[in-house]
Amino acid sequence: MRRKLVARVVAGVAVALTLSATLAACGKSKEVSGGSGSGEDAKTVTIGVLQGWAEDQVVSELWKQVLEKKGYKVTLKNISDAGPTFTGLAGGDLDLFMDTWLPKTHKTYVDKYGSQMEDLGVWYDQATLDITVPAYMTDVNSIADLKGKASKVDGKIVGIEPGAGLTAAAKDTIKGYGLSDYTLQTSSTTAMLSALKSAYASKKPIVVTLWRPHWAYSAYKLKDLKDPKGLMGAKEKIHTYAHKGFSADHKELAGWLKNFTMPDAQLASLENEALNKQSSNVSAGVTKWMNENQDFVKQMTA
Repeated sequence: MRRKLVARVVAGVAVALTLSATLAACGKSKEVSGGSGSGEDAKTVTIGVLQGWAEDQVVSELWKQVLEKKGYKVTLKNISDAGPTFTGLAGGDLDLFMDTWLPKTHKTYVDKYGSQMEDLGVWYDQATLDITVPAYMTDVNSIADLKGKASKVDGKIVGIEPGAGLTAAAKDTIKGYGLSDYTLQTSSTTAMLSALKSAYASKKPIVVTLWRPHWAYSAYKLKDLKDPKGLMGAKEKIHTYAHKGFSADHKELAGWLKNFTMPDAQLASLENEALNKQSSNVSAGVTKWMNENQDFVKQMTA
């Protein structure tokens, strides 16, 4: 999973300044104009990784390891929110971002910076944003069923980062279903997952915002609440975006990325291995998965 991002002006300025400081040491990539993947600069790539977004973490690490075997120098830049990620792409401080959700979640940023970026295509097309509960909450099956039950969960729907599109969608949904007795508690994806783990272990009621794909669906028996009003949005597609001019300067790599797709089964197993079984070492988890899925890895650069 997985967030139409509506950043306020003050927050946007702050995160943009944070990104500038973070990326200053790296500097803007210096690609070789019209290159084809040869030359030191044309084989140097910086990928922005949105922390807490499971699919982004594992797929970015997967491409890092694949490209390093091809002689590339790849830097993963961890970023806490989507705002500075797209600012970095538009300014050329980042080369790639693997986790652009469209048509809803990241529409605000694509509308704003689209002329300064390139869409390298869709690699996953079954993404959803959800309000989710443990399966043992048998009396709640739709978002409308939450009405009148706020006291069971201390009046909270546990969310993720304040600037996330999932958060914006959840706010609209709470209002649209008249859930005025609930508060959307925002913090971080890590905090949400910790709360879910704790509640699930003791079989306590909890309502969270979640998205597909995500390893939590493999770790726990969960159910996404039905949304007859469609306020959380329809299925989305995950795109890879690059800064403008990337395809011309990295022809070979751009071609690989444009052809890249990842089915549910492979993505679920990759997330489970890297973020659940090997949670203390994502890189090692991805390496292990690559060793067990060599045919898939080979076709990524075929």
